[in-house]
Amino acid sequence: METAHILLVEDEPFLAQVIKESLEQRNYQVTHSGDGRRAHQLFSQYPFSLCIVDVMLPYVDGFSLVRQIRTINERVPVLFLTARTATPDVIEGYASGGNDYLKKPFSLEELFLRVHELLKRTSVPAPEPSGSWLIGQYEFVPHKQTLQFPDQPSVRLSYRETQLLQLLYDHRNTSLDRRQVLLGLWGDDSYFHGRSLDVFITKLRKHLKQDESVEILNLRGIGYKLIC
Repeated sequence: METAHILLVEDEPFLAQVIKESLEQRNYQVTHSGDGRRAHQLFSQYPFSLCIVDVMLPYVDGFSLVRQIRTINERVPVLFLTARTATPDVIEGYASGGNDYLKKPFSLEELFLRVHELLKRTSVPAPEPSGSWLIGQYEFVPHKQTLQFPDQPSVRLSYRETQLLQLLYDHRNTSLDRRQVLLGLWGDDSYFHGRSLDVFITKLRKHLKQDESVEILNLRGIGYKLIC
């Protein structure tokens, strides 16, 4: 059976270390994030079997993070860790897309039991990387990070170029918010990362220049639009 990959979102370093190491001793693969913004970026990039999410997080709180996660994956099980167990908080947790609640402080044995039960009830197999997409006359193969024009050698894309082109393709012929791109791929919308985004947009335009029907438009004050 494939090892379950768990996204652990907990901003208390000692507790996060204890949970991570304990789950890994149980043969789970665990990726940790200390804030909600970085966690969203990780979830956008990798397939996870389960999410363990603290409610009180820097940048993006746990409830908001899980709402974002649900726009990407409606079925991945989510276990909230929280000291906030008043009825309105519990209702908000379930409304945001959570599957279960574990009140702090808790025993590791109880955590293991909740994780096991959630995976058993709602486990989602990680999708096999496959598929290619046509962007005009180009064939884009994300899992191989390649872009190929007919009768020419394929171009090897960088990991970041692949991420960005996939995002543009997913929103093709519609506007894509610049800030959404920065938060999704870099985790913040700082000036430095904004300049990096401009560089990658320029690189993608060069890669796609052989097909005149394909264009990445700048939408002033909004972001970008991939025409194909």
